[in-house]
Amino acid sequence: MTTPSNDITLSRRELLAVGAAGTTALAVPRPAAGQAAPAHGANAETGVPMHRVVLHVNGQPHELELDTRTSLLDALREHLHLTGTKKGCDHGQCGACTVIADGRRINSCLSLAVMHDGGKVVTIEGLGTPERPHPMQAAFVKHDGYQCGYCTPGQVCSAVAVLGEIRDGIPSHVSGDLTTRPLLSPAELRERMSGNLCRCGAYANILDAIAEVAGVTP
Repeated sequence: MTTPSNDITLSRRELLAVGAAGTTALAVPRPAAGQAAPAHGANAETGVPMHRVVLHVNGQPHELELDTRTSLLDALREHLHLTGTKKGCDHGQCGACTVIADGRRINSCLSLAVMHDGGKVVTIEGLGTPERPHPMQAAFVKHDGYQCGYCTPGQVCSAVAVLGEIRDGIPSHVSGDLTTRPLLSPAELRERMSGNLCRCGAYANILDAIAEVAGVTP
């Protein structure tokens, strides 16, 4: 009788690779025979859940078929090609992606597009044009409230919303009396704009621009 050869040798690295490959093969689920096609609303090829969304952006309705995980920021930039809204940190920390959704400023990178189905969104493109700029845009230009300009769209959208918040009597962390209308003070403006970062450091000029539109002295 011939004795089986036992001279197969594997290095530790090769042994680990073989073991990992076998574990992966066992973990991957196999399609069941006669498995049904993806449910309605899923991508036929990938099975990714999709949803039909209607966004009213800058006064225009847009109907989109989106992956349910698509952020509002990506819907605006990648699907509607409104690239004025910038992707900065993508973690809601820098404010570059600020837009105004149903009258409130939000970080669009932290909000899913499906959450705004039927809602109204205003981006920097909807505030004004080079020929007819919004007063806040004109004030930023006048006071040189930007350098590289990357954060500027979010700064402008946030600034417009800030004045709306003060007008509507919404208090901030530094409001002294919650029962009265907040003051249009430098402290209020700085606090409310603190979520919009400018790595160029144009904060003083940004404050001057907002104060001019508000009609106060910074």
